[in-house]
Amino acid sequence: MAVGPEMRASDGDRDRVAAALREHYAQGRLTTEEFDERLEQLYTSKTYGELARLTSDLPDVDLRSLPEPASRQPARSGKAKSGKGSGDLKEAWQAWAVVGAINWAIWFFIGLVSSLDFTYPWPLWVMGPWGMVLLVITMFSGSGRRRDP
Repeated sequence: MAVGPEMRASDGDRDRVAAALREHYAQGRLTTEEFDERLEQLYTSKTYGELARLTSDLPDVDLRSLPEPASRQPARSGKAKSGKGSGDLKEAWQAWAVVGAINWAIWFFIGLVSSLDFTYPWPLWVMGPWGMVLLVITMFSGSGRRRDP
């Protein structure tokens, strides 16, 4: 079936035109006001003809070379998720180490000020439970899994 200007457009069609408008705006062909106005018209457009009028005064853009809109991107594979998760885990361990170092420094300073009374190592109550939770999460997060070639 041939696509005519009176044929109804889909959400995907509107997303592709929005991507083209964003590209033209990024390249300076549209002002902010023109871009906003065209986007308003875009999301009220119902037919291919209405969509075509929004870009008729702009050069063609290869829409295949543009990134897919975030709302339409497929879910990422497990590998990508575990990569981000391992970064979060690394940040959690770094936070644990920094907080632990600060607590030990405070404990040491208090011990010095109170005439070398280092009797109770209270920073263990901060580092211990937090460290145990992080250790369990690290062990079960799968960050040590074999990587596929």
